[in-house]
Amino acid sequence: WLKSKCHLHSKAFLSVMPKLVVPSDVTIAEERFNVGKQKLSWMQALGLMGMAPTLHLAYNRNDTKDMRAVLTKKYDAMSANPIVEILMTRQESIRKQVVAHNFMWVGVAVGVALPFWSFRKYDWKAKAIPIPFIAYGGAWGGGIVGGIAL
Repeated sequence: WLKSKCHLHSKAFLSVMPKLVVPSDVTIAEERFNVGKQKLSWMQALGLMGMAPTLHLAYNRNDTKDMRAVLTKKYDAMSANPIVEILMTRQESIRKQVVAHNFMWVGVAVGVALPFWSFRKYDWKAKAIPIPFIAYGGAWGGGIVGGIAL
């Protein structure tokens, strides 16, 4: 009864409340064990540029800003602390994800070019029909190849 009468639990009040985003334990550990900065490779920079912006509804995915922050941190490779090993493994995983994203775009380019070559003697309309489907398949194929190659 009290909840139904209380104005703090009304939907209108809850919809205007801002979300409070607090740093995770991993983010705090990254800042604590960070020994400097490192430059991104050109494949990492290109992979980050090719990623679409993330719509944060639940803050459960890393966006490009978060990935860039993880990739630019440097850790002591000679450290015996197991947390540093976890952080370096996470950094390597994000590096693979970012570099494999480049292969996805290569797959899209192949998927767009393939109908042009396959239907070279046909009208442009016959070429335009399969392009979105083959490009989508090329994106999946390029992502799989990028994940395996790294």
